[in-house]
Amino acid sequence: MKAVLFLSEFYQLGLVLALLAASVAGQEEDRDPVWLPFVAWLGAAVAFGNLGARGMMFWDAYKVDALSQFFKLAISVGFAIAVTNAIRQPLLERAKRADYFMLMSFSALGLMLLSSCVELITIYVALELASYALYALIPLRAQDKRAAEAAIKYILFGAMVTALSLYGLSYIINGQHTTYIAELANKPWSVAASPMAVIGLTLFLAGFFYKLAMFPFHFWCPDVYQGTSNETAAYVATLPKLGAVVILVRLASILKPGLEITTILAVLGAASMTFGNLAALAQTDLKRLLGYSSVAHAGYVMLGLVSGTGIGMAAAAFYSLIYILMNLTCFWVICRIAKNGENVSLADLGGLYKKAPGLAFILAVSAFALVGLPPTAGFTGKLFLLSSAWDHGYNWLVIVAVLNTAISIYYYLNMVRHAYTTEAATEEPATAVPAYSMAFGAGLSAVLLLLGILPGPVYDLAVRAGLQILP
Repeated sequence: MKAVLFLSEFYQLGLVLALLAASVAGQEEDRDPVWLPFVAWLGAAVAFGNLGARGMMFWDAYKVDALSQFFKLAISVGFAIAVTNAIRQPLLERAKRADYFMLMSFSALGLMLLSSCVELITIYVALELASYALYALIPLRAQDKRAAEAAIKYILFGAMVTALSLYGLSYIINGQHTTYIAELANKPWSVAASPMAVIGLTLFLAGFFYKLAMFPFHFWCPDVYQGTSNETAAYVATLPKLGAVVILVRLASILKPGLEITTILAVLGAASMTFGNLAALAQTDLKRLLGYSSVAHAGYVMLGLVSGTGIGMAAAAFYSLIYILMNLTCFWVICRIAKNGENVSLADLGGLYKKAPGLAFILAVSAFALVGLPPTAGFTGKLFLLSSAWDHGYNWLVIVAVLNTAISIYYYLNMVRHAYTTEAATEEPATAVPAYSMAFGAGLSAVLLLLGILPGPVYDLAVRAGLQILP
């Protein structure tokens, strides 16, 4: 049955409609939608149960395959974590909570649709569906002017990049006479053979570089993270990047190492790593630091995309999942520290090992994972990326990635240093974290350690998806 192929999307659409009904009806009892995390985790279970679905829909523009199902599972899990993290945020008016979670759910639905799109116009429409909800989500921070500024920047820069993508799409259509990825794979992609198509694809990719916060389309990232609420930043910093990676994987599969576009991806990846890590060294606001960190991690993903192999595509998919888990764990700690929803700086971490030793440990695990230290998932993810790119014409990019990993050690471990070796500026009581919340954070850190020690089952799913794209 065709409906089975659309099961995850139908479930997410049902959640959007339920939240829309709650928003229209109003929240007379002035309560948080405490049922939402349970429903979101059930959606992750639905996505897991539908991993084996395969088929084509909508005139072959929508493909349900191993790659799409892997990313739908990743989106469902990330959405469930983000919702659980945001359910009791202090700076969101209760009257707007149904609207807030409806917008978040709608964005996740757009990302799920994006995972299965294999035709460029359909990809563009799904990307915009996922983006429009974020335009309204970002300014919801109790009338904070910084949130309004962040939303304006995100909208204006997003509109500019969207125009570039549409302009590039017209060049691809004119140069290759098709918008289906399967047919584009059989077309020439060298400047000598098809210069218009090469320019068009480069411009079209700009929209996904923007979502991925890759240099030079990163300029919105630190400001938006800093301006919006901590819980919203946790979502914006993670799930939209999954949508960008899945499309970049599909489009990179039509390219070969040595082509001009592939070399552009490699150069932008190296620039993104270097700029992101160097800029992060000077940051004291944790959200700005993680913003520049995401710029660097966008560059790491390019290692798998330029390899031209199925294993490289699998490594990029696996690392994108690991990245959202690492980031969401770090943001979970930030949201627990910021009792009143304020931004957290490095100085605020002082004495954390005394006030909340559990939070300090979870922060340390997420920081070690973001660096790529064993035995965390960040280490295995980077190892898979580096090994997939080596000896495929871009060894220099692997060397740049290793050097940048060394640079990143300073600012990631600086968070741990502040948490464990410095004292709080003022005497403060212990940070009270509910037992269930602490258990959830401990579970996230345990997953990061488990995927570092036993990455096989999850990585095998990514390998099956990657080998389907490229043998």
